[in-house]
Amino acid sequence: MLSVKLVRFSALCGIFAGLFIAIPGSIEGFTGKMSVTSFILGLSPALGMPLFIALYQRHSDSAGGFGAAAYAVNLIGLGLFGGAAFTLDMALIYLSKPVLNHLKHGPTYVALLGSAAVFAIGAALFGVSLLRTRVHPRIPAWGYTVILPLFAASASLPATPFKSVLHLLAGVTLIWLAASLWSASSLAIPHEVPAPAYQPGQAGTHS
Repeated sequence: MLSVKLVRFSALCGIFAGLFIAIPGSIEGFTGKMSVTSFILGLSPALGMPLFIALYQRHSDSAGGFGAAAYAVNLIGLGLFGGAAFTLDMALIYLSKPVLNHLKHGPTYVALLGSAAVFAIGAALFGVSLLRTRVHPRIPAWGYTVILPLFAASASLPATPFKSVLHLLAGVTLIWLAASLWSASSLAIPHEVPAPAYQPGQAGTHS
């Protein structure tokens, strides 16, 4: 099990991951891709990783074999999708349209789509695991199951108001789960038992 400090660190990372998805993603639906918003979005998967690990740790005892398999697929998918998102938002955004069109017919684009597909499948499976164990709140668990796969599938699409809604819902889902994790960590803190007061003559025993 993770310590209380690590759980809270994971929850804090999850809150920032949600904010880094919801805020710039909502803006881009009306302004299009911008350097600042893309840079922030590119950082969000790395912040989401600690949250994801802590979510699994909290319900791993009741997740069973299916939960472990879902965790494995989602973990690999998140790593792949994080790299794909970083590439899209940190590098490809600065390329000209002719170069981007050329990449769409090469292995780079196939790798990006494949990464999104693995994450979408893993997110759906892990979301089902969250729902089955009933450890985490059900509304954001449904959001993880449905919204995050749709969010991953829309990664390569142009910025639109619909895509902004997906970013907003995905961000809210992560923030909600992170806040729940933080609250649960507070319940895990043991109450300190004061040491008994020292009494003269009780320091040792006499034979």
